[in-house]
Amino acid sequence: MRVLIIGSLAGELGQAARIAMARGARLDQADEPEAALVRLRSDARVDVVLCDLAHDVGGLVRAMAAERITVPVVACGTDARAEAAGRAIREGAREFLPLPPDPELIAAILEAASGDSHTLVVRDGVMLATIRRAEQVAGSEASVLITGESGTGKEVLARHIHRRSRRAAGPFVALNCAAIPENLLESELFGHEKGAFSGAVARRVGKFEAADGGTLLLDEISEMDVRLQAKLLRALQEREIDRLGGGAPVRVNVRILATTNRDLPAEVAQGRFREDLYFRLNVVSVRIPPLRERPGDIAALAEHFARRYAEVNDVPHRVLSEAALLRLSGHCWRGNVRELENIIHRAVLLAEGAQIGAEAIELSPAPPGQAPPQSRASDPIQAGGGGIAVLVGRRMEEVERELILETLTHTLGNRTHAATILGISIRALRNKLRDYAAQGLAVPPPSAGVAA
Repeated sequence: MRVLIIGSLAGELGQAARIAMARGARLDQADEPEAALVRLRSDARVDVVLCDLAHDVGGLVRAMAAERITVPVVACGTDARAEAAGRAIREGAREFLPLPPDPELIAAILEAASGDSHTLVVRDGVMLATIRRAEQVAGSEASVLITGESGTGKEVLARHIHRRSRRAAGPFVALNCAAIPENLLESELFGHEKGAFSGAVARRVGKFEAADGGTLLLDEISEMDVRLQAKLLRALQEREIDRLGGGAPVRVNVRILATTNRDLPAEVAQGRFREDLYFRLNVVSVRIPPLRERPGDIAALAEHFARRYAEVNDVPHRVLSEAALLRLSGHCWRGNVRELENIIHRAVLLAEGAQIGAEAIELSPAPPGQAPPQSRASDPIQAGGGGIAVLVGRRMEEVERELILETLTHTLGNRTHAATILGISIRALRNKLRDYAAQGLAVPPPSAGVAA
């Protein structure tokens, strides 16, 4: 991922930069917000901006919003400047990173900005067959539609296809169509010219041009408005785009990968997705099976995440005990790999002794009517539970509130991951949390994810 830092690298901000680089980030630096805006206009591959509180963070956020630049901004400063940090958050900064920097918090911010981990960990035969199919078409120029439930690792597979393609030396640019407001998505895709709208003070390059010579991933393509789908279809057919306010088309050489967690043929039948665009994207389709259909991956992924988060949190690496692995193998995994990652992260922090025991594995309850992969009777941690009967007599609002807050606790405050597990939009989750806070309830802070 690419990180743009605004401020001097001579002091504690430079230390934060070195930690980010150690976590695999590519860095750019600007001394002032004005220079940063020039960089953001010319390079649509920047994933997150870290801005020193010595600068006008609110002014930067407003200037980016005026030019429809949707890159998240993280304010950075010393703990002594708590008032300035609060003001920056109120003015639109996504997070506040206290200085001197904490490696765990930097890792969490980078992870929230970049999305899924990009490491491919596979052991199960079902998933190995999926990888073989993806690698079979990786060397072609064909568009690939990657389908699967939320949290299965669709972006991870897309990056693997790019690495195995003839475009591997070119850029890989990802755009989450569900995360960007509809009125900003067109500019994000195609860019704009100076004067195209109020606030467009200079030309800005979009994701298509940023991916020229490489691969463009359109994540959650089913969330794109039908009107914009028509412009996307033309770009794919003609291999050229029109910037907003532009007078001439711009040629682009981009391979398209797309992902969705929806049934696109059903979306086509309902008139929510263009049939001609569906066929253009679906030259080859690859379905990623949910984690419950590839149980052979659970132990390998759990061990991978245990090592990763032990390093991130600077704690000793502990292996998972047999009881812990048995507990994991008996879970239904509604949130798939993303849910497993959050559970192991939490277990790394809670574990005591030489191993990660079953007592450190905190699982979400299975949804009503969904049977787990194996009987819970053999699980001593779950034995004796009351099942759905314990919910009888309680108000729906109360059950919903507890489910949302408990899920948020399990995701360590990460709003995006919690919304995915719950199957609701991030906007709906934030509205619920705002209501709970107004009622005086304790809401987990967004320490490892998107701020409310």
